[in-house]
Amino acid sequence: MRFVLSVALMGLALRCFVIMPRSIPSESMMPRLLVGDYLMVAKWPYGFSRFSLPWAPAGLHGRLFGASPARGDVVVFRAPPDDHADYIKRLIGLPGDRIQMKGGVLWLNGKAVPKVRESDFVIPMAANTECSTIPNVETPYGPGATTEGKPDCRFARYRETLPDGISYDVLDQGDTPQDDTPIFTVPAGHYFMMGDNRDMSADSRFPAVAGDGIGMVPAENLEGRALFTIWSTDGSAHWLNPASWWRALRSNRIGRGFR
Repeated sequence: MRFVLSVALMGLALRCFVIMPRSIPSESMMPRLLVGDYLMVAKWPYGFSRFSLPWAPAGLHGRLFGASPARGDVVVFRAPPDDHADYIKRLIGLPGDRIQMKGGVLWLNGKAVPKVRESDFVIPMAANTECSTIPNVETPYGPGATTEGKPDCRFARYRETLPDGISYDVLDQGDTPQDDTPIFTVPAGHYFMMGDNRDMSADSRFPAVAGDGIGMVPAENLEGRALFTIWSTDGSAHWLNPASWWRALRSNRIGRGFR
């Protein structure tokens, strides 16, 4: 019993203060993250808050230790306004930054963030690939098929590069209301988060509504920084059929980092 208790306490300590696993349930961070990806999240870079501890009292506020996050970090956090669900997004705006979308282009502190067209992002259709598209937006993207007739999913992909030099890919399906926003000024002690799948992400461009937009994210809501992918499955596996586990495995995604 002492051994079992020691192992359980060690696991809890690792989960609270060092590293934790997380799975991806939505397409809001495509192309970097797919539904069915599993990743490790580092707990120590941003320090610790009440969201680092299971069952912590709601009255605890602030953070202990750690450094401030950087623009471009992929962050796991508790989503406002109810602080119940874990979200994962890319940190775009630091306190004091001015953020705006104009014609689908990200503007940061009065300057357009370079956005360069790349080859289309194409993934095979799978059990957990929704290939979600925007209603009433006429684009040649979404569900399709390869030249061999196999169903796939295709999106327009672009490369963004922040002033800090961090680059990453984003998806853009066409003209949508969230492509043009007012200027958001990030208040002290908060951060501005966006999904890389720009037309399919409920993020800081939208007011904080439970299960939808999140508004500005308080610093104490940050839980950790994404490190690398440890597993990825296309959703076709069956628990009682071990052979299907390997057929569903997307091995080329394992070990991919976020820097």
